[in-house]
Amino acid sequence: MKSGVENSKQIRRVGAEFFDRDPRRVSPDLLGKLLVRRQGRKRLIGRIVEVEAYLGTGDLAAHAAAGRTARNDVLFGPPGHAYVYFIYGNHYCLNISCLRDGMPGCILIRALEPVGDIEEMARARRVSAQSAGDLRKLTSGPGRLAQAFGITRERDNGKNLTNSASDLFVAEDGFHPRRVSITKRVGITKAAEMPLRYVIAGNEFVSHG
Repeated sequence: MKSGVENSKQIRRVGAEFFDRDPRRVSPDLLGKLLVRRQGRKRLIGRIVEVEAYLGTGDLAAHAAAGRTARNDVLFGPPGHAYVYFIYGNHYCLNISCLRDGMPGCILIRALEPVGDIEEMARARRVSAQSAGDLRKLTSGPGRLAQAFGITRERDNGKNLTNSASDLFVAEDGFHPRRVSITKRVGITKAAEMPLRYVIAGNEFVSHG
């Protein structure tokens, strides 16, 4: 399934109130929205097709489970901020904080469908934008999408994605997925049974089947 930008002139930035809810309510609504990176005159755009919700101290897989620290402070609010961490010693992951200030919760962006300035993403990922196989590799997976969008902890952690001055943000263009599937989260061992992974059903850019 391919889904280009509905109307590039009417992309609207998503506000903080959208994220000021339980991650389990935000997650399905986030599917179909756009992740946008302004890079000079260019705009890298990917449609969000797979996310995972992470809750508060009761969710053992969440970084907030151990309580508030200097490292995970962003998870405790305010809503709509980027929480970026480095994993396995080789890639970054982008999360977005949810709920009001003081309440932990976030959503991990797991996969995007590339729809805008694909050539620039391909250069960042060092793959071909012409090959269908390589195209899927651009942003299918949290580490891949972070590399394609130049997302790092130093550059983006704590960034307010709802601020009009932010070069990284979530937007909407009127697109709505036909069907959403909910599954167990993947790639974790703690609290792995919780059904907190949300995907656009049938989208070829989802990272796992």
